[in-house]
This record gives sequence, structure tokens and C-alpha cells, in this order.
Amino acid sequence: MEHAHGEYKVLGGKLVVADFDVEGAQLANVSISGDFFLEPDSALADINSALTGMSADASAKDISTAIGGALRPDVSMLGFSPEAVAVAVRRALAKATGWGDHQWDVIRPRALPTEVNVALDEVLTEEVGAGRRNPALRIWEWKEPAVVIGSFQSLRNEVDPDGARKHGVKVVRRISGGGAMFMEGNNCITYSLYIPQTLVDGISFVDSYPFLDTWVMAALHEMGIKAWYQPLNDIATEDGKIGGAAQKRLSNGGMVHHVTMSYDIDADKMLDVLRIGKEKLSDKGTTSAKKRVDPLRRQTGMWASKPGTSRSTISRPRTEKSAARRRSA
Repeated sequence: MEHAHGEYKVLGGKLVVADFDVEGAQLANVSISGDFFLEPDSALADINSALTGMSADASAKDISTAIGGALRPDVSMLGFSPEAVAVAVRRALAKATGWGDHQWDVIRPRALPTEVNVALDEVLTEEVGAGRRNPALRIWEWKEPAVVIGSFQSLRNEVDPDGARKHGVKVVRRISGGGAMFMEGNNCITYSLYIPQTLVDGISFVDSYPFLDTWVMAALHEMGIKAWYQPLNDIATEDGKIGGAAQKRLSNGGMVHHVTMSYDIDADKMLDVLRIGKEKLSDKGTTSAKKRVDPLRRQTGMWASKPGTSRSTISRPRTEKSAARRRSA
């Protein structure tokens, strides 16, 4: 008999803890606990009962379905869900993993041709999925003006060839879906996470986006920027969109989650190069792509240096809170 213990903190919710024994490849003596709210109290016994006797090889979907089927319609689960319990159970069984279960590598920025930057996403995702390297965070650095289009986009519909030639913009297709990204050196922040899919096991596709960027959102908040995820994959503030994410999951169990945030984007040049139609903006609450994308530079007050300048940044606090923080430092 083997005892298993797993924990999962719901994004924006509560902690769920799963304790049980594994007897003959089945769950026994199941105890679900946590700082969540549940009404009526008796529903906790129903959850434990639904899990007891389940196969240790049950999928996250099988587990959440069993819990949902055991609960009466009047049960209220506050701060957690059957899916959250499934994640905790799968983590206890080492079928799902958390951030702390992995040793991470950081691949620091190095100016590379756009096609190399894009190719590295596929190669490194394959390597992590095959278990030949640790999960990693890679910071990109741009060597040239570029547009990177999504795997399902039409080049003709997305990029104006005259504008691309005029500004010397290279166009490359990436392995993930999503929309076209326009970037130059010093005008954007791009990073990729190469991870095993066990890290998002039991987490819905939609929820996996904010889950994987929790650390980034916390950093933005520390800078006084109130950012949030706007489903599916936009990172937004009250002043507009500042970034977008995309993912690709490979059959070998690896996945890439990458994000580009507009730092000091030249919106006029972007509109020369990208073809952004009215239909794309129809659900965004604005008729102008230029107004929709709001650079981080203006929101942080931090100016990136151009080649040959003497200072890396000029700090101009945007909020009283950030100003006070700088004074105290």
C-alpha cells in the first residue's frame, strides 16, 4: 500500500489537497481537504466516495466526471471545482506536475535571425517532450524587423508585401496558432516556456493560458500595471492590449507557450505592414488597431535605450505607488 499526497492552488481560487492510499492500482481511504467552501458539508463525503475505488490510471476527465456525477444539483463548490480536485489527485499520483516538481533552465537573450528564433521553439519543445532536456524559459532578442504569423493564417491576408519591403521586414511562420506579431529590436518583449504537458494536466485549454503566465502578471502588478487575461490569449490593461500568447502541444508530450508584449511598438509602421481588417476588431470594442495596442513603455514610464545611448533606461514612474517605491529604494 502506497500513500499519495497532492496539492493544487486554483488560479484566483482556493487550495485543494488530495490524500489517499493506492491499493491494487485503486484509490482507497480518500480524503479531500483545503481552504475552499462547500455547501452542504455532506457533499465532501460524496466527493471522497466518488474517488474511492477509482483506477490510479484514470484520466483527469474521468475523475472530474465521477465527482460531478456524485454531487446533487444543489451543491455549491466555491473556490474550487471537480476539475481542480482532479488536478490534485493526478498530482498525488505523479501523473500531473506543479512548477516546483521540475528543474528549470533559463536561456538568456541572444540576437538571432527570426527564422532561427522561430525554429528554436519547435526544436526545444521536441527536446523537452522527449525528456532530453529540462523545462526552460527562453528570452528572445530580435536581430531584424519581423512579422511572425500563426500556423493557420494566410500570408496574403495578413501581410502587405509593399509595406514589408518598404520597412525591410522579414516574414516567418511559427508552429503555434494565433495572430500575426510585428516586432523590432527594443520594441517588444518575447519569451517562450518549453514544458511537459503534465504541468497543465487537468487544466482546461482556456485556463492554461493565465496559469502559465501567473508569474508575469504578478511582475506587471509589481510595476503598478493592472493587467489581466482577456480570453482567449490577450494580455490587457485599462489602456489597451499589451500582449498576446500562443501555444502548441506536440504528440510526444512537450508544449510551448510563448508571449509577445508590445513595449515601444511603432504603430504606424505596424499598420503599414499588417493587414488588420474590421472583422478582426469587431469584438474588441474599438475600430482602430493602433488604439487597441498600447505599448508598455507609456504605462511603465521606462524608455528602452537605442544603440549608442549612454543609459539603458530612463525611469519615469507612472503611478504614485511606483514613485513612492522608487523613493524608498
